[in-house]
Amino acid sequence: MRRLAPLCVRTVRAARAVSGSTAPCARASAAGTGPVPRSVTQSARASGGASASVGAGASAAAASASAPAPAPASAPASASASAASSAPNSLAILGTRFPTDASTNVSPAILARIPRRLHLLQSHPLAILKRRVCNFLSAHAPFLCLDHLPPAVSLHANFDSLLIPSDHVSRAPTDTYYINATTVLRTHTSAHQSHVLSSKASDAGYLVTADVYRRDEVDTSHYPVFHQMEGIRLFPRHCTNDNTASIAGTTPAEHALFERISKSSVRVQDTTLDDPEPQQSVHTCEESDAVARHLKRTLEGLVHHLFAAHAATSSSSSSPPLQIRWIRGSFPFTQPSYEMEVMFNGKWLELLGCGVIKQQILDASGNSDKVGWAFGIGLERIAMVLYDIPDIRLFWSTDRRFLSQFEGKSDDAAFKFVPYSKYPACYKDISFWLPVDGSFHDNDMFEVVRDVAGDLAEDVALIDTFSNKKTGKTSKCFRINFRSMDRNLVNEEVDVIQDAIRDEVARRLRVELRG
Repeated sequence: MRRLAPLCVRTVRAARAVSGSTAPCARASAAGTGPVPRSVTQSARASGGASASVGAGASAAAASASAPAPAPASAPASASASAASSAPNSLAILGTRFPTDASTNVSPAILARIPRRLHLLQSHPLAILKRRVCNFLSAHAPFLCLDHLPPAVSLHANFDSLLIPSDHVSRAPTDTYYINATTVLRTHTSAHQSHVLSSKASDAGYLVTADVYRRDEVDTSHYPVFHQMEGIRLFPRHCTNDNTASIAGTTPAEHALFERISKSSVRVQDTTLDDPEPQQSVHTCEESDAVARHLKRTLEGLVHHLFAAHAATSSSSSSPPLQIRWIRGSFPFTQPSYEMEVMFNGKWLELLGCGVIKQQILDASGNSDKVGWAFGIGLERIAMVLYDIPDIRLFWSTDRRFLSQFEGKSDDAAFKFVPYSKYPACYKDISFWLPVDGSFHDNDMFEVVRDVAGDLAEDVALIDTFSNKKTGKTSKCFRINFRSMDRNLVNEEVDVIQDAIRDEVARRLRVELRG
C-alpha cells in the first residue's frame, strides 16, 4: 500500500548535503552560488512516431552507455508540460493499448520495465520473498494469493475507492505516472482492494503482490518501479469480544501462532496502547480492538518468521531477541492505523503499515457483513535487509553474478548475497535557474536523470540553493553520482550522458542552465 495514501510506510527524505570531495572522474559545472548565469540556447527535439510500446527507442547518449531512452513529456501540472504535444497518441502496456493525452507522463524507460515482472521470476529474490510470505500466512488462514493483476488502473481504483482526498499530494503528476487523465500505473497494491473485495472470491482474505510505480528521488534505496504485497483478512461482524482468540473466523492455526508468539523471545513495544486512535463510529470498541489485536499478532508472527532466518546467518553467536515496536499511523482507508518498526543494526527500521479497514470501503464492495484488517509491505525493503543486498538497482540486474546466487535455494534457506564488485563512483554537478512560474519540482529533475542515465545514476542530491535578491530568481545545484554495478565508467562516457541530461533538463523543465 502506498505512502501518503498507503499502508506501506516510506520516509520522504529532505535533500541531503553532499561533501565536495573529488570523485575519480569528477568534473563540476558552475556551482549554484555564483551571481549571474551564462545563457544557454537549447534547440527543441521533436519526438516522432504515432505510438509507443515497450522498449521504444534510445537516445544516442543512452545507447552509448547502455542506458534507457529519454522520456516523453510529463503530465500537465509538471514543468515539462510544454513538451506534451510531442507525446505518442497511445501506449501499449502488456498487450493493451491506451490512448494518451496532455496528462501522459510515462516514459519509455518505465514502459520497458513493465514486462519484467520480477515477482514472477522463479529464482528472483523478490519472488522468493513473496512465496515465503504467502506460504507462511496461507498456512495459518485460507488466503487467496493473487500476483498477475494488470498495472494500469483507473483513478477511481487507485484513489477514490480508497477515500483518498481529491487534493491529496499523492495524486500529483510529480508523484504518479499518468497513462492518461483517467488511468495511471498503480502506485500501490491497494489499487486492487475494491476489486478483490467485490469479487468475493474468498471469505477469509487475500494476498496481492504486484509491481508498483512512483516518481521519486534517485538513490540506492528508491526506484521508480518496486514491489509490494498487500494482505486483507476478513471476519463476520458482531462476533467479537475482548478475547482475540474468540474472533469468529480465526483458524486453529492462527490460535496456535498467537500462542507461540506470546511465549517467544520476541520483545514487543506497543506505543499505541498509551495513545489509542478512536475506532470507527460504526464499530464497537470490542470489535475494533479484537480485529486490531488479531492483525498485530499475525504480523508479529510473520516478521518473527522472516527475521529468525536472518538471525541464523548473523555473524554474532548470540543475536539479540527480535524487537518490534508499534506506533500510530495515519492512512485514508484504515482506522485505527498502525506502523510496525523492527530494531535492526541498532536502529528502528520502518517495515510496514496496517490498520482496521474503513467500513465504508467494505460496504461499497458488498461486504457490509464483514470487518477486516489490511497491511502493506515493500518487498525490496525487506529483501535488502534479509539478503544483505546493498543497492535497489541490483534487483533489475541481469548479471549472472547476481542472479545465480539465488538459484537452487529453498525459499526458507538462510543466505546472504555476496557482492561481486564495487566499482568507483563518478559525480557531475548541474546547476540552473528555475522557471519563474514555480512549475519546477525536484521529482521532474530525478525523472530526467533516470530516463537518460538509467541505472548508471546511483543517486542525485540537491547540494545548493541560491536566491538572487536583485533578480528574484532562484538557482538549484544537483550532484549526480554515476556508478555502474557491472563495470568501470570512464570520464568521456559519463560526459556524454551528462551533456544529454543537461539538454533534456533545459528542454523538458524549461530551466536556464548555468555554465
